[in-house]
Amino acid sequence: MTTTGEEFTAARGGPLWWTRWRSAAFDWSLALLSAVECAVEGVPFARDAGLPVAAGVVFGLLAGSVLVVRRQWPIAVVLVAIAITPAQMGFLMGIVGLYTLAASELPRRIIGSLAGMQLVGTLIVTFVQVRQSMDRGHQTVGDWFIPFAALATSLGLTAPPVLLGLYVGARRRLMESLRERADSLERELQLLAERAEERAEWARNEERTRIAREMHDVVAHRVSLMVVHAAALQAVARKDPDKAVRNAALVGDMGRQALTELREMLGVLRSGGPRERAVVPLAAVGVAAAAAASRAVEEGEGPCLEELEELVGQSAAAGMVVDLSVEGEVRSYAGVIEQTAYRVVQEALTNVHKHAAGAKTHVRLAHRVAEIAMQVENEPPPEVGSASSAGLPSGGNGLVGMKERVVGLGGVFVSGPTEAGGFRVSAVIPAA
Repeated sequence: MTTTGEEFTAARGGPLWWTRWRSAAFDWSLALLSAVECAVEGVPFARDAGLPVAAGVVFGLLAGSVLVVRRQWPIAVVLVAIAITPAQMGFLMGIVGLYTLAASELPRRIIGSLAGMQLVGTLIVTFVQVRQSMDRGHQTVGDWFIPFAALATSLGLTAPPVLLGLYVGARRRLMESLRERADSLERELQLLAERAEERAEWARNEERTRIAREMHDVVAHRVSLMVVHAAALQAVARKDPDKAVRNAALVGDMGRQALTELREMLGVLRSGGPRERAVVPLAAVGVAAAAAASRAVEEGEGPCLEELEELVGQSAAAGMVVDLSVEGEVRSYAGVIEQTAYRVVQEALTNVHKHAAGAKTHVRLAHRVAEIAMQVENEPPPEVGSASSAGLPSGGNGLVGMKERVVGLGGVFVSGPTEAGGFRVSAVIPAA
């Protein structure tokens, strides 16, 4: 299994500057080997320099143990190796130090400079050793062998560790880059998932709000008219049986219309087969419902402006004095625009039934070049408190729903009392 950069960093934990205990044990082992090597090589160095053997051994132990700090201070290790090269000591320390230096994050010019110094130091020492050996008669090869042996030895001790260190350092940086990229992709995927969930939640909230508005418009208007007709039916049942029969028929028609509109809305929510609903994730239900609702509106399912006369006639049949006036050239609009205009007029008439029963109401519709405007204005009710006698409750969401509909289409909605004591609802919706 692969681990991301954050998990890799969290998994590390060693003493001092070491990232892992295994790395610390490995460096201490190398330092011990280097110290033993330098101690052994310190014996001939002490004899050649005329020093006590113990001093050479101690010097070798101290110099070789510097390798333990190779990860933290690689420059210091290489400098110590260069310094003890004339004493023919620290070959292991020089090789490991150059490898660590090349694999580090130090600038290339520093790595090249120190590697060059180590190469020159090894070259000089090797040249001197080979020449002394030939002078003593240990070697019988020609003079060309001295520079060749010195160059080959110095390159063999410096070039391989430097090249290997450069390769390992580049590979390590590549792996770190890949880990960072994996972390970045993981964070981006997590952010995208969170945003998708937020969009799905927003779509579900929008769909719930839309359904609430539709339910409010249908139930509030139809049921309000049914309550008004039921009250009138109760009043005239004994005095005028024929009128009572007509009112009862109107109540039945309005109830059937309300059920039809409710079935249409439920049909939109149930659009799509059982198999499709089974495989769609819960987070996408709100998006799918909103898209289905939008398609239903665009395809013309729902009320339109041609039904305004019928809407006004229903309010007139319930006893409201209402007149409808249309200005401009009548034309068709997008389904969502016509439905919004219809719902605004419907909700405004419902509010008149609730709060100003018996008040004369004027409904105006204006077709303009780039917009459609509507206004519903009622005069003061003839009797204060007549709405309460009909028993019509108010949830206070009618005006809010109308404004949300109109503003959602880029229109303007204004409502408020008039100077004469009535109430006016005005809305302007762009035609496009």
